[in-house]
Amino acid sequence: MSVERHQELRNRTKAFALRIIRMIRVLPDNREANVIGKQILRSATGMAANYRAAGLARSKAEFISRIGVVLEEADETVFWLELLCESGLLPEAKLQPLLAEGNQLVAIFLASRRTAKA
Repeated sequence: MSVERHQELRNRTKAFALRIIRMIRVLPDNREANVIGKQILRSATGMAANYRAAGLARSKAEFISRIGVVLEEADETVFWLELLCESGLLPEAKLQPLLAEGNQLVAIFLASRRTAKA
């Protein structure tokens, strides 16, 4: 992966995590939203942090392992977004852009892991 592409994805994952942080601030103040909010905050910020760490991998095997974690966190974030949407805690219209970006990131990291393994 080129240095430019890596930096673009670092910025993109960080921007996504920041968007999630802002979304958390508008969640209703109830138990369900608090539990899901904590989970999605953890997974989205974990994805961004682990992608950053993947760029510092010392070996191909370490990179593959870290990208696997990034992929898991990205997929988990999409799950929590879907749950927020389907539970009615936030309107679907507000979540669609985040869901679209989350699904794109999952696809990117899945392809990146496949490429690294090949």
